[in-house]
Amino acid sequence: QVLLVESGGGLVQPGGSLRLSCAASGRTFSNEPMGWFRQAPGKERNFVAVISWSSSTTYYADSVKGRFTISRDNAKNTVYLQMNSLKPEDTAVYYCAADPDGDWSKWGDYAYRGQGTQVTVSS
Repeated sequence: QVLLVESGGGLVQPGGSLRLSCAASGRTFSNEPMGWFRQAPGKERNFVAVISWSSSTTYYADSVKGRFTISRDNAKNTVYLQMNSLKPEDTAVYYCAADPDGDWSKWGDYAYRGQGTQVTVSS
């Protein structure tokens, strides 16, 4: 069974930082892109960031560019999302996904998807 398990979420004050992790098990994803998405209450699930298998290419949503950094460790089968300068509007459930077939920015195009971790930015 292939699992993607997110961790690292929590409550943080505006301006603070969090680092999310997504550990994969059941197969390796060292040759596939991996991405992060988020869904705020009452809103659609949106693309946040994606990283190629070699880490040579990354893309970010405009709303997080310059504040968030995606990275991966293929030896650990894990992808990370470093989130800095957090804002209340970053509050959402964050999901990781792996192995997209088509558009890297579309949740539905990913073959493997995690269950999410809550991030709340509030004072």
